[in-house]
Amino acid sequence: MNVVNWTALGIGGATGLVIGALFFIGLAVGMRHALRCESPVALLSLSAALRIMALLGVGWFVVSQGGPWAGLGYAVGFLILRVIATTLVRAGMPKAGAS
Repeated sequence: MNVVNWTALGIGGATGLVIGALFFIGLAVGMRHALRCESPVALLSLSAALRIMALLGVGWFVVSQGGPWAGLGYAVGFLILRVIATTLVRAGMPKAGAS
């Protein structure tokens, strides 16, 4: 019988929410700078590499310290924040055909 480690799940989830927020804030900042830059591909590539390395590095640390339940919480926390971030961005976009 598998027993859910709710503490590890909660800590992983909270960490996933924080890292997800930092990930999407970094994405927004990188996009704003890239739109004003002469070589946006280089800037976006560097930004993506740094954000992905941070996301995976923290995820590895969470799993190594808290186990698989913490890793599951981390992934779920990140996905919840992703849904929130994409919903907020879509709500701020103008409707098709609107001027």
